[in-house]
Amino acid sequence: MGYPYEDLDDSQFERLVVQCMRVLFGDGVQSFAAGRDGGRDARFDGTAAKFPSTAAPWTRITIGQAKHTNAINAHFSDLDFSGDAESSVLSEEIPRIRKLVDNDEIHNYILFSNRRLGGVTHPHIIARLAKETSLHKSQIFLAGVEYMDDMLHAYPDIIRRARIDPVDGPLLVSSYELAEVILGIAKGINASPPLEDAPVVDRVTYDEKNRINGMTPEFAQHLKKLYLSETHGISRFLANPANIDTLRLYEGAVEEFQLKIVASRKDYQSFDKVFHYLVDFLFKRDGVLSRYKRLTRAMIFYMYWHCDIGETPDAQA
Repeated sequence: MGYPYEDLDDSQFERLVVQCMRVLFGDGVQSFAAGRDGGRDARFDGTAAKFPSTAAPWTRITIGQAKHTNAINAHFSDLDFSGDAESSVLSEEIPRIRKLVDNDEIHNYILFSNRRLGGVTHPHIIARLAKETSLHKSQIFLAGVEYMDDMLHAYPDIIRRARIDPVDGPLLVSSYELAEVILGIAKGINASPPLEDAPVVDRVTYDEKNRINGMTPEFAQHLKKLYLSETHGISRFLANPANIDTLRLYEGAVEEFQLKIVASRKDYQSFDKVFHYLVDFLFKRDGVLSRYKRLTRAMIFYMYWHCDIGETPDAQA
């Protein structure tokens, strides 16, 4: 079984790639940094220790790139990655590489991505990169999940050196429980009998909660305008004894969300970004959630509004 690269965040994946490159090229590999053109590159200048072989190593300037995705079972052949459209990952990178070539700032190029690299796709991408950047085919290398898995098997210490600690993981949450909740609510919320109002939540004011969590007033008002009306139906549905199984799934999802948010909160300057990150990640990971985008956003807002996720005065005390 391969390593779950999709459960890393971009910075963790970059650290992993740097350590892979240091095994291949040497300790002189410089960590990822933003270039003058806005791209993020790892850099090595010299003779590689063992890449592509000890007999014929790459020399001079090697630029390494890390293209991470949270998608499961992604491929180099995916159109959003290697398609001809200007918006594809490859199409956006090619002008940058060509500029480095023109300025004599790159002589070799290695691209790591947690995507599967098929035998048909591999030569096609190499040929395109060579044609459009003027690098020779022998100076271009694509490292997919197969290559990275082999490296981690051969050099298991790479994970430790990349400082990837499962306990201090990124703000990634399981989509399974929430997807089940969304399915249950989508099917039953309209049929949920309004026999009684949803229980009143004894909680801090919305403005105070936003202040504590760093949610901007504009974003908070926008969320309230869009999704507050949905919270009443969600509350009634979860309060209905007939939906106890869905409530338990909701509570499990809330617990995981809150633990991850608390652990990763320092990485986000505002809760606006936490909200955007969560919904974008969930849409990419789960087909159910991507089909029910409005309800998924409403569900995350409900968790926040209901004080199930995010900081509260009591939590800070």
